[in-house]
Amino acid sequence: MVVLFVKQSSATYTILLTLFVIQLSISTAEEPGNLQENRTFPALIAFGDSILDTGNNNVNNSTAKCNYPPYGIDFIGGKATGRFCDGKILTDFIAEGLGIKEIVPAYLDPNLQSDDLPTGVCFASGGSGLDPITPTIQSAISISDQLKNFKEYLGKLEGVVGEKKANEIISDSVFLLSFGNNDIAITYVHLNTSRSANCTADTYTSQLVNWTSTFIKDLYGLGARKIATFSTVPLGYLPSSAERPISRDDINDAAKLFNSKLTMEVKNLNGSLPQAKIVYVDVDNPLLDLIKNPGESGFNVTDKGCCGVGDVAREGPVCNKLTPSTCDNVTQYVFWDAAHPSERAYKILAPPILENLKSNLL
Repeated sequence: MVVLFVKQSSATYTILLTLFVIQLSISTAEEPGNLQENRTFPALIAFGDSILDTGNNNVNNSTAKCNYPPYGIDFIGGKATGRFCDGKILTDFIAEGLGIKEIVPAYLDPNLQSDDLPTGVCFASGGSGLDPITPTIQSAISISDQLKNFKEYLGKLEGVVGEKKANEIISDSVFLLSFGNNDIAITYVHLNTSRSANCTADTYTSQLVNWTSTFIKDLYGLGARKIATFSTVPLGYLPSSAERPISRDDINDAAKLFNSKLTMEVKNLNGSLPQAKIVYVDVDNPLLDLIKNPGESGFNVTDKGCCGVGDVAREGPVCNKLTPSTCDNVTQYVFWDAAHPSERAYKILAPPILENLKSNLL
């Protein structure tokens, strides 16, 4: 091939060499299982609650833990990592779908490596929320402490790649936020807290949105520019909602009130924060569609989780560590436990979220 090239004219040689390089690049990119370096979104960073938590609660005193079987039975190696699921969660599917990496490690994982930092980590904590009362209920990591951990991460990232590169990574990274679920379902609805006693749903959801807005501005001040904030899940239709003292509709009404106000605040923030790209991600309606029309996606069970298939009030919202019963076929269940979707449900929810992020954060 080289002999053939040198016999051609200089222009022909250049054209043939260029075509050869292009073909070589395409062949390399198409190798099965080869995750290419993503230069548009170098990292994914997550904050919030159990919808995004990849294992931060494993190392604290939280009562919201899931680092034991049967959690993780469909995860890599069948390992319980602290994800509230049988396998991967949205944090992982989104990172993989954006070409960043296959799974996102928890920042507090004692096995976290320095080379994990440039492609992102997770700060979310199951049981956490915007309301300062919420994380105290299950000893979760508060939003303010998640932000402190992020600031610590920034220092470590600079130590690995240098200040200039660290700033570039943060400004181009995707930030995922999942807030409001525990605030509404637990602090406001389920427990007799000062919030439920003294606030209307309208007042409380407005305060939740104000806290969300403040958190986004704090991230913006630390260099974040591409932020995706999730809606709540359909709280009134979770299997655990059977425990709640009010109707499903009342829980859903509060959640939808929060989601609608959050949508408007996202528009306001986009108009007031220069160079920021902030998107609202609807998880509520797509998951509700799986619940109400399960057959269209091949699901059969929507009113209970695969794990802890007994009485919800007795088993609790997460799988019982002492008696870890599971269903025969998790792929037929929308929910893994009484409060969290199964890996298959998350996998179905992920593609439209990815399209939203690619369309609005580039």
